[in-house]
Amino acid sequence: MRTFIGIDLGSTTTKAVLLDENRDVIGRGITNSRSNYGTAARVASEEARIDGRFTLFRRALHAADPGHERVQDFLGALERNFRLVQFLEQLDDLEETCNGQLRSERFAAVAGGLREALSEVFRRLRAEAPELYAPGANRKSDFFRDIAGSRFHAHAEAVAKDAGVPHDILLNAYDKSIIEVENRPPGGDLSEKFRRAMARVLEHDPHLIDGEKDVAQEIERTLGVELEETYLVGTGYGRVTLPFSKEHIRSEILCHGLGAHMMYPKTRTVLDIGGQDTKGIQIDDKGIVENFQMNDRCAAGCGRYLGYIADEMNMGLHELGPLAMQSNRPARINSTCTVFAGAELRDRLSLGEKREDILAGLHRAIILRAISIISRSGGVTNEFTFTGGVAKNEAAVRELRKLLKENYGDVTININPDSIYTGALGASEFARRAVMS
Repeated sequence: MRTFIGIDLGSTTTKAVLLDENRDVIGRGITNSRSNYGTAARVASEEARIDGRFTLFRRALHAADPGHERVQDFLGALERNFRLVQFLEQLDDLEETCNGQLRSERFAAVAGGLREALSEVFRRLRAEAPELYAPGANRKSDFFRDIAGSRFHAHAEAVAKDAGVPHDILLNAYDKSIIEVENRPPGGDLSEKFRRAMARVLEHDPHLIDGEKDVAQEIERTLGVELEETYLVGTGYGRVTLPFSKEHIRSEILCHGLGAHMMYPKTRTVLDIGGQDTKGIQIDDKGIVENFQMNDRCAAGCGRYLGYIADEMNMGLHELGPLAMQSNRPARINSTCTVFAGAELRDRLSLGEKREDILAGLHRAIILRAISIISRSGGVTNEFTFTGGVAKNEAAVRELRKLLKENYGDVTININPDSIYTGALGASEFARRAVMS
């Protein structure tokens, strides 16, 4: 099967979309961006191919038995076990790398105790790993670094205390190793990993395929379908760092415009608020960009700004929107400049203003800035599509709806659950057109 891949290298996350010849999305992948954009691109692309496999599994199983109610349960179990197989593989890599750090001469006197402590930490990590991928498990992140880091720190303190070894040395070994492991994404044969995941399903959840002897055969047959990477296009903040020739690179503006058009063909105005910049884009009925404005000189009004606010308030980025939604009296924020935001935030908190009111005001200020950028690009024309990571923030969406209503009246506002992939989607369509047109 010929496939076409688009990669959007953002400042905070890197996304990939896999498209087939019929313009259908086969797979999507996302990872946290790193200083090494090449690694981020490889990981996101691999995630898109993995997701593509599950799309093919779903198609094959539904075609074989469209009325089967257990197909989704089975595929859910297969994916959880596949992720577990990957996680355990990366744990092995991380343990070996950490042990390498402890071979230094400066740790010679306590190396034996440290290695035993490290071995115990990883034994505990492996023992609890199945729970992390059990049905209904609550993980704040799916990134290996986030999951392994939080659990390593939790176990290392207790193990170091019991073993009588320096806790800080274990953490130092982890800190130096995790970057190396993260930049060395899981390798090996994907098909073999799927077979190992299938074996785990057969062992732990055999009821999901009882009496369905053809399920394993369908999975095996689908693994034989090659996902040929026919053409690739890169876009986004880090696109210039990739080893692509010019014909394999498109601007963010073009890709977001085309991606929004593919999601919503009637779209004429696009607002993208990403980690590094804000873009207001006007497109025609074919998704071709007619005009645009963007703010890329500072982090004000972007995802990075919200991240800075979250750090100042000692909160997770995902917590900002829900807390701001609790406000009935948004504060009037004087500046969205990142340089002054911390000082103003602390001043307001010291004066007794509620955190939810301050956050609601910050969200309104961000969207006011975005509306200004849109107006300079040509204003809002029906339909309007909001893309980028900030489109997942419910407080930002609430303020956007209010301000569009106030300034432009009734406008159809599109916010796709997969809006964060808009740029990668447009890039994948450029890749398809490079071959199919």
